[in-house]
Order: sequence, then C-alpha cells, then structure tokens
Amino acid sequence: MEPLSAGQIVVAILNQFMPVWIALVALYAVSILFKRKLGLYGKLFDSTIGMIGFGLVMFWVFTAIFADMIALFDPLSQISGMKNKLPGTPLPDGTGVYLLGGDNLARDVFSRMVMGAREVLKIAPAATAFAFMVGITLGLPAGYFGGRLDTVLSFLANLVLAFPVILLFYLLVTPEIVETGIPRYMAGVLFLFPILFLVILWNSRFFTNPGRRNLYVAITVVLGGWIYLGLAYDADPLGVISMPPNVLIVFVSVVFVNSPTVFRIVRGIVLDIQNRDYVAAAQTRGEGPWYIMLWEILPNARGPLIVDFCLRIGYTTILLGTLGFFGLGVSPESPDWGSTINEGRRLLSIYPHPAIVPALSLMTLVLGLNLLADGLREESLRD
Repeated sequence: MEPLSAGQIVVAILNQFMPVWIALVALYAVSILFKRKLGLYGKLFDSTIGMIGFGLVMFWVFTAIFADMIALFDPLSQISGMKNKLPGTPLPDGTGVYLLGGDNLARDVFSRMVMGAREVLKIAPAATAFAFMVGITLGLPAGYFGGRLDTVLSFLANLVLAFPVILLFYLLVTPEIVETGIPRYMAGVLFLFPILFLVILWNSRFFTNPGRRNLYVAITVVLGGWIYLGLAYDADPLGVISMPPNVLIVFVSVVFVNSPTVFRIVRGIVLDIQNRDYVAAAQTRGEGPWYIMLWEILPNARGPLIVDFCLRIGYTTILLGTLGFFGLGVSPESPDWGSTINEGRRLLSIYPHPAIVPALSLMTLVLGLNLLADGLREESLRD
C-alpha cells in the first residue's frame, strides 16, 4: 500500500470529521432560524467575528463529543514500525493509515489530537465555571457591603494575584505539595461554593414562598452534597461520581488561580452599578441584600461576565497546555495537547508533525474563544 498524497490526506481527514460537520451545520441552521428568540446567543449570529469564533469552538466541542467515532486508533496504542512516520503512512499490515503520521512512540498523531480535545474540554470549562462560582459568591458581598469584609477579601485576592501564575500552578501540582494533601483540602473548600451559591440563590429568590424555597434548597443540598463527596473526596456512596487524583489536582489549581481575578471583576462591576436606579428601587421595596445582589445586580453584569468566561476558558486551556508540556498534573501517556507538544518537540527539526498538529489545535481553540468573546462583547454593547 502506497503512502497517501497530501490531497488524499486532506480528504480522509475531512471524511473522519463528518459527524462534526453534520453537527455544526445542524446547530448553525437551528440557531440562525431562531436567533431572534435566543437573546444574546441569537444576536451572536449577527456578528461575523462571533460566528467564526463560535464555529471554531464548537468544532472542538463536537470533536470531543464524537472523538470515539473520529479517532482511527487508540491514542495510547503503539504499532510496530510506525515510529516517527510521516503523514499518510500506511500500517505495515495495510489495515489502516496514520493520517498525520506517528510520534516517537509509534502512536497515531491524528488520534491523539482528537482525543486530546476531550482531555482539554473536560477540564477547562468546568474548572472555569467553578472559579466563577467562587468569584461571584465572594465578589458580590465584597462590592455591595464594602467595609472590613471588602478589605479582607480584597487583600486575600491580591495576595494570590501577586504570585506568578505559572509558578503558583507549578507549585500546586508538584508531588511534594500533593503528598501534603493540600490540593485535597483546597478541593474540600472550593467545591462547597457552587452549593453555597445555589442555596443563597434559591433562598433569596423564593424567600416569600417557603415551600418552593425548601424544595429547591433540599434538592441542591442532597444532589450537590452527593456530587461534592464524589469529586472532592472520592467518597460517593454509590460509586458513580469520582475524579482521578491527577485531574483533581489540575482542576483545583485552575479554580484557585482564576477565582481571585473573577472576584476582582465582580467586585468592580458591583461598585460601578450598585447606585443605579433599579438597585435603589429594589432597596425601596424592602428587598434583602442577597436578592438585590443576585437578582438585580448580577443579571445586569452578565455581558462582561460572559465575555470574561469565554476568555478565561482560553487562558485555562493555555495553562493546561503549559502543565502538560512540563509533564505536571496529568499522566505521562495522556493525549492532552501540552504533553503531545512536549513529546514532539524533541525531534522538531526532523519530524515536525507530532508537535505542530497539537500546537495548531491548541491555537485554533484559543483563537476561537477569543473571537467568540469579541463577538459577545460587540453584541452585548448593543444590547
């Protein structure tokens, strides 16, 4: 079997991504058809930059979802005779082709790129969402109440932000720190914030309807507590929810590093808009402080926060790639893009494809998130 030409490689790759193309076409068709009924998301399709960014992001999201259908080989399997092979090289037995070549351990670069999207996207968005829960829960009262609470929380946030991010990340995932149990203790504290946030949210919204409030709070505590035990302490009594120790360390590190920045953004927004007329009207009606913060101030801050959320996922993706590049926080054989780039760089001058492919993947995802944020910012300003 002869090696594939460049044109044949491109066609074969496009065919492998067929589930992604179908999903993208369906998503865009439905979104454009109903965009006038979809709020800010629908307005995104009035922005060319936003549509391009959204398309790039969703390409990798659908790639992660359909990774098992797209990948041609197990990303960890090593096939004899395929070490550092060029793109389009067929297997010795002729049963398949390494579309983007083989790496220094004879693994399929294409399959590792595809599965690497799943590794990145199963951590970055969720960890960023947790960081926002922490930042919002602390930033709202700090900006609204001010005083000593604001001084203490701002000091702690500035203390974390004063430390170099990469070095702080490096320290949190080193084996010596892990052995002390600090990441597990941090998880125990940080993972409480989503539960706390939702309990306060329901209590403030349905304070005058005790039955409904108690139902929502009970569901949040029971379901949240179950997820909390599984994620933070690997103690799910049903054995359904768990997080591998190395993933937990990276997850906690991302939340801890991003939370102070979110806190400062939320605090600044609250200080800016807490004297608006609608806030004064709510105070005149006798609404409680948490109701005003969560149901009057926070919805009016959604534009900047959504934009920052997209940008922060991009920053987190870069941080995860950096950790993987240095071999920290993830298993050595992981197909995440950072680890793959690190393995490919050793032979970059001779065989560039193992490092270039994941690097381009990382670049396009981050570029898509930045363009998406620009589009959302542009449309939110018009809102």
